[in-house]
Amino acid sequence: MKYETIAEYSNTKFRRITGVKRATFDRMVGILQKGYAEKHRRRGRKPKLSIEDMLLATLEYLREYRTYAHIAASYGIAESNIYRGIKWVEDTLIRDGTFSLPGRKAPLKSETEYEVVLVDATESPIERPKKSKSDTIRERKSGTH
Repeated sequence: MKYETIAEYSNTKFRRITGVKRATFDRMVGILQKGYAEKHRRRGRKPKLSIEDMLLATLEYLREYRTYAHIAASYGIAESNIYRGIKWVEDTLIRDGTFSLPGRKAPLKSETEYEVVLVDATESPIERPKKSKSDTIRERKSGTH
C-alpha cells in the first residue's frame, strides 16, 4: 500500500493501518528527510520510493512480519532495494535518538520493582515400559507362524 493511498485516511484509520499516529509518522518523515539530505549532500541517484513509502514499508516489516520479498512485490522494486531501504530507515531513526528504546540496564536504574515468576518448561522424557528380551523373542516367534 502506498502512502498516497493512506494519506487521505482519517486519523483513526491511519493509525490502525500504520501502527503510529499521524503526528509521529510526520516526525519520522522529518528525521528521514534530514538524514537523506545529509546522505546525498552532493549528488545521488533519485530513490525509486519516496521517503514516506520507505517508512511505510519499514512499518509494514516491523508490524506485520512480512518478508522482504512480499514487501518488494507490493512496491514493485527489487528485494535487495527494500532490504537496504528498511535498514537505512531503522538506522537513521535510531541514530537520531528520538525513537530509540531504553537500554538493557534501564530497568536496573528505575525504582520500580518487578516480580518475576519462572515456569519450568524443559523437556522431560516420556516414561514407557521397558522391553525385555523375552518379550521380543515371543514377538518374533509369533510373527513367523
